Amino acid sequence: MSVRIRLTRMGAKKAPRYRIVAADSRTARDGRVIETLGYFDPTSQPETIHVDEELAMKWLKNGAQPSDTVRNIFSKQGIMKKFHDEKKVGKEKK
Repeated sequence: MSVRIRLTRMGAKKAPRYRIVAADSRTARDGRVIETLGYFDPTSQPETIHVDEELAMKWLKNGAQPSDTVRNIFSKQGIMKKFHDEKKVGKEKK
């Protein structure tokens, strides 16, 4: 099983809101999810992003692959930098 961190579409027609979720890569976009990590609202000004950083780091450390959009969101939030820094420190200890 390959876990992806990706967006699930919520909200009304022409008013999208997205949940950031960890899901099996084989499930549908709006299918069964393993865990919800946060949400993203691109329609608000400025756009609203909320991510549970601890959960996101847990899933990244366990090998979950973020989608391109989620990777960009995590980069804006500083989560990808923190993940790479922790990975680098782990390699230096070995």
